[in-house]
Amino acid sequence: MPKAYVIGLGKSGLAAARLLKREGWQVAVSDSGSSDGLQQQQQVLTAEGITGQLGESLTPARVEVLHTESVQRLVVSPGVPWDLPGLVRARELGIETIGETELAWQHLKPCPWIGITGTNGKTTTTTLIAAIFQTAGLAAPAFGNIGLAACEVALSDKKPDWAIAELSSYQIESSPSIAPRIGVWTTFTPDHLSRHKTLERYCAIKAQLLNQSHHQVFNGDDPYLRNLGKQASYPVRETACWTSVNGKAALIGNSPHSVYIEDAWVRTATELILPISLLRMPGAHNRQNLLMAVAAAKLAGIDKSAIAHAIANFSGVPHRLEHIRTWHGIDFINDSKATNYDAAEVGLTAVKHPTILIAGGEAKQGDDAAWIAAIQANVTAVLLIGNAAPAFAERLQQANYSSVEIVETMERAVERSAALAKQHQTPVVLLSPACASFDQYPNFEQRGEHFRQLCHALPE
Repeated sequence: MPKAYVIGLGKSGLAAARLLKREGWQVAVSDSGSSDGLQQQQQVLTAEGITGQLGESLTPARVEVLHTESVQRLVVSPGVPWDLPGLVRARELGIETIGETELAWQHLKPCPWIGITGTNGKTTTTTLIAAIFQTAGLAAPAFGNIGLAACEVALSDKKPDWAIAELSSYQIESSPSIAPRIGVWTTFTPDHLSRHKTLERYCAIKAQLLNQSHHQVFNGDDPYLRNLGKQASYPVRETACWTSVNGKAALIGNSPHSVYIEDAWVRTATELILPISLLRMPGAHNRQNLLMAVAAAKLAGIDKSAIAHAIANFSGVPHRLEHIRTWHGIDFINDSKATNYDAAEVGLTAVKHPTILIAGGEAKQGDDAAWIAAIQANVTAVLLIGNAAPAFAERLQQANYSSVEIVETMERAVERSAALAKQHQTPVVLLSPACASFDQYPNFEQRGEHFRQLCHALPE
């Protein structure tokens, strides 16, 4: 019986271990953590015949032991750095080392994939595409960096008609053979540089997915991608489909599949598809997301009536400009998924002004100039939480913005935001952190859920 070793006991690692077990592998799982939740998961896996080891890091020495034990395959969860010394050593020793998404691809290759990547806009575009395909009567789950782990879909008895995969740079980096039927690149700005080190490396990872896609869809309103297209640079092909909210004249190339907005209609060069008024989500960025979803659907042969029906019934995704409640005439909006400056700047420009902003968490590298300009233009007061609060406060004061309070926790932020919004008659309280969540929460979803609970707990 061949031996496999899975690193990480999160959702992806659990699904990968079970898929390998089902396929006849002898499976062991490790995780560097040792929380009560991980111990419970370990017990469940043990009952399924999968051994687990908690509190163990994958060092080069540990990999040497695995090699002597004839482990043939290492499967890595997305959160594990691809350049971890233990993984580097495993590849040197000839142990097959792949990501969880690559493992799922190997099992789901007969099904056509749509792979959606980008710095921002991935989740909304992915969810829109899945909604359109499902409205057309197709089994088309959204998974990967959103919802289900990829291997959970591979484990299902019912194979999908289409696989709608949101793919982060972490997942693409560890999945070298993924070749979607349709590849979508939403945006590109600096992010995850603490992991990928350089902007060029980060770009090359995303370009890999598009280069290996049969059809390509690019956001033609993104400055970086637009520059790639004008240079006809790798990975852009002449047949690439481009989108633009600025009309046909703004398109790159002459693909008949390009999608744009003109005279208040979403259309191609030969076909009116739907009036833009059907889109219920606010913001120019969501019109861009819509165009990319429509382009993917048209490339897949989806009828425009199904596209229009899906868009008319689509209200958005959790944690991305999600309206939580209206309290004393104040809209509380959850944008917890805005984990970098660019996403947070988009959120600020999409909601009504002026705004009380809740921001902070675990800061990322990036250019904050546009975000600060949006704060200066649109925000009555900024309430700062988490590890980034002191640095953010100093940065805003350097920019001559003084309406800043460090409140540290979400509880204090929601309570204070309600008071300030009433005092200044501000129509919106926006949680848009511009930060990762890991200093105070396991993920941005739990941060957004905590915000939701606190908003609903405000006294009438």
